[in-house]
Amino acid sequence: MTSPPRATAEPRPEPRPDLSLPPAPARPRRRATARPGLLACGAVLLLMVLLAAFPEPFIALLTHDSGRCELSDARVGPSPAHPFGFDTQGCDYLAQVVRGTRPPLLIGLAVTAGALALSVLLGLLAGFYGGWVDGLLSRLTDVFFGLPFVLGATVILVAFPDHGLGAMTLVLVALGWTTMTRVMRAQVIGVRDAEYVRAARAAGAGSLRLMVRHILPNAVTPVVVVAMLSVGNVISGEATLDFLGVGLQYPALSWGLQLNAAQAYLLDFPHLLLFPALFLSATVLSFLVLGDAVRDACDPTLR
Repeated sequence: MTSPPRATAEPRPEPRPDLSLPPAPARPRRRATARPGLLACGAVLLLMVLLAAFPEPFIALLTHDSGRCELSDARVGPSPAHPFGFDTQGCDYLAQVVRGTRPPLLIGLAVTAGALALSVLLGLLAGFYGGWVDGLLSRLTDVFFGLPFVLGATVILVAFPDHGLGAMTLVLVALGWTTMTRVMRAQVIGVRDAEYVRAARAAGAGSLRLMVRHILPNAVTPVVVVAMLSVGNVISGEATLDFLGVGLQYPALSWGLQLNAAQAYLLDFPHLLLFPALFLSATVLSFLVLGDAVRDACDPTLR
């Protein structure tokens, strides 16, 4: 009797290759908002902007400021009614620090905006036309790049002692455009020979249209990132000039002037130095962190 034939094992199907696309990387915006430090810095900057725009409501909310300065209260330390104590003139220090928020922010934003506009213009012209235009603007950039920011501003402001907020802004713009101009020029040189620019030129587009419609939108992003990073440096430079006595002058209020007045009382009355330094450091650090986040979001290698 013959045994039944064995069932042959069916060959196992080979696994099919996974042709599905890998999961898309997190969007830069989501990756940025996932950082709690970035959210904290954004909250700090929002608070500083509100303090600069509407100082009196915050002063009325945070302290019992009568609006008068009594010399008998000079340099008195913090208390529940006056959380920051009093300054050297007997004025409520919290009110003075809050009122000193506006000049640094105004100068920082105005100088950055002015330097950005100038850099975009000069870098666009130098990178697009090349030749003698590029050579002239590049040498001019080298001359200004060799001037130290704070030292050059000190020399100019000492030569013209009667200056205010507008004069300081113009001086800092004149010394703060060089780095952004170099970045803009390099970006324009890399974009001006792209295929879409050649196609637009072949279609009859003029130089102005090529620069404004085709080159500028594709070259300006790295310059904006550098500008975001420079806001904190400008605010720090403005405070340094005020501290050295060549920036804003009394009766103006700014953190640098308050630090200048507090240096003689550091050991006996440290609160005079602590609070304006805290506001200044928090603002500068927040702008730097925000600039780093914008740079990370615009960097294609991190996507």
